[in-house]
Amino acid sequence: MNGIYDFIIIGAAQAGLSMAYELKQLNKNFLVLDKEDEIGASWLRRWDSLTLFTPTEFNNLKGLEFPAEKGHYPNKYEVAEYFKKYVKEFDIPVQLNTFVEHIDKKNGIFKIETDQGEFFAKQIIIATGPFHIPYTPRFAEKIDTEVYQSHSNFYKNPDKLKDGPSMVVGAGDSGYQILDEISQHSEHDVYFAGDTDVSTLPQEILGKTLWWWFTKFGYLSFSKNSWIGKFISQGKQPIIGTDVKGILQRENVIPVGKCLDAEGETIITEKKELNDVENIVWATGYRPNFSWIEGLELDKDGYPVHQRGVSNNKGLYFIGLPWLHTRGSATLGGIKKDASYLSEYIQNQNIKEVELV
Repeated sequence: MNGIYDFIIIGAAQAGLSMAYELKQLNKNFLVLDKEDEIGASWLRRWDSLTLFTPTEFNNLKGLEFPAEKGHYPNKYEVAEYFKKYVKEFDIPVQLNTFVEHIDKKNGIFKIETDQGEFFAKQIIIATGPFHIPYTPRFAEKIDTEVYQSHSNFYKNPDKLKDGPSMVVGAGDSGYQILDEISQHSEHDVYFAGDTDVSTLPQEILGKTLWWWFTKFGYLSFSKNSWIGKFISQGKQPIIGTDVKGILQRENVIPVGKCLDAEGETIITEKKELNDVENIVWATGYRPNFSWIEGLELDKDGYPVHQRGVSNNKGLYFIGLPWLHTRGSATLGGIKKDASYLSEYIQNQNIKEVELV
């Protein structure tokens, strides 16, 4: 049996590292657990050409500047290296290759069951982010096995695809970025299944980065409970930094509307039936999974019920969720504000407990 930690953090990406920094300042005895085999693995797993929408100056975690010149848009490798440097700089205790299977609470102590044994903590911070289970529609199982299928979470580059026509499904940032890359590198048709009526924003406006404007006008700081926050969070999110119109005008890009069904080698879409697709990339998002946390109250979307990361279960906290508090909550540079808030909350709780003794 391991000793009882003050805190255990689940997840060693930006959310977990941000909270680790705060707990260091509070002199807490804690450990970060992560299922991956290296720091930054969740970023390294994404497609090879991935770059951030945010320039260097908006990407730093608390206490350490991002090591790149101002205005640079870091790639996934640079982000992973920054995380490694952050862990080393602040001597953050991380145990890798440890998959958390179940969390329960008895007699005021959390028991964390993992594939490396049990851990115990007075308090827990869940920092696993919003990307849990890659989602693909059920009818994907009906597609012939000769058709290569990959979720965007596992897509690497066009060289991994079979020779022949491809289809990209999903009209978010990932979908359009992958459509852009595949259509540029393919001599074949690339079908696009998704909404073509999307709003777009450039990465720079009038010589300033988009994030500079977002920061200046407070776009990233509106609470999800404010009227403008609700308006932003419930509306369609714009595609940032991708020339959607230019991509859709390419000769080999063929929009086909929504993908509705499939059978064997036939893919049924709103506009036509396709019988020549050799590759499908599903940029269809993720579904949350918190079933491994016992007694957790979830909202209608499957996310934990909380107040700015403080759950209804005493001692259980969340960070890194989409719109945890603001639009910036799940961004690399914005997450430190939520971490600072939770740190202050934890400190105030400790003061109250001492006063009651």
